[in-house]
Amino acid sequence: MSQDLATLIKQQILNGELNPGDRIVETKVAKELGISQTPVREAVRLLSGEGIINIVPNRGPIVKDMEEKDIFEIYSLRASLEGLAMRLTTLNATKEQLQLLVQLYAEMGEKLKDPEVDSLLKESLNLHQSIIQFSRHSRLIQIYDSISFQIELANRIIGMKSTKQKEYDEHKELIDALQKGDPDESEKVMRRHIHRSFKECIQTLQNNGSADRTSILELWPEEKMDI
Repeated sequence: MSQDLATLIKQQILNGELNPGDRIVETKVAKELGISQTPVREAVRLLSGEGIINIVPNRGPIVKDMEEKDIFEIYSLRASLEGLAMRLTTLNATKEQLQLLVQLYAEMGEKLKDPEVDSLLKESLNLHQSIIQFSRHSRLIQIYDSISFQIELANRIIGMKSTKQKEYDEHKELIDALQKGDPDESEKVMRRHIHRSFKECIQTLQNNGSADRTSILELWPEEKMDI
């Protein structure tokens, strides 16, 4: 039950029902769900361990804000994981798997034309997760899964300024690289793709007055994308 509660709280954060700085009142949650505080307390412990909430003295569990250090750690880790996954998928994916990736991108194009669809972030995430799965690297898949929620949170920051057209255009490079079949080039393309998202996320935080863009970008300069 505690894992289900943790998943519920994560979804509330993604949906904007819970925002950075909001308290999670264990007694209130338990009362609303008609359960004891024990599983709620355990869920809070799990979320604290994942770095999603902070336990603040005299305040209790607080939804953690996404800071520039978090963005750097998430995206730099993503670049390593997804760069390797892109290489392995280029080398190992079946024709059917490559066709599925092409199809996923085509579906992004269909959603692009749909006025009722506000964002392609979900479709983008599906494409990236499929590349991870097709790498056939079990430990890489496991590590990626462990940070997938934090990736979604970071993507939400980019989504504040991104457009459907931009999401669609920027993912074409991944499909093109996979179809060319050069693993070295594929890895470079993915790493640069992730690094560009990192810079955009930092820029958004800077525009909101919550990041010192210059100092954090010096930790991970663009020239380090070449391998």
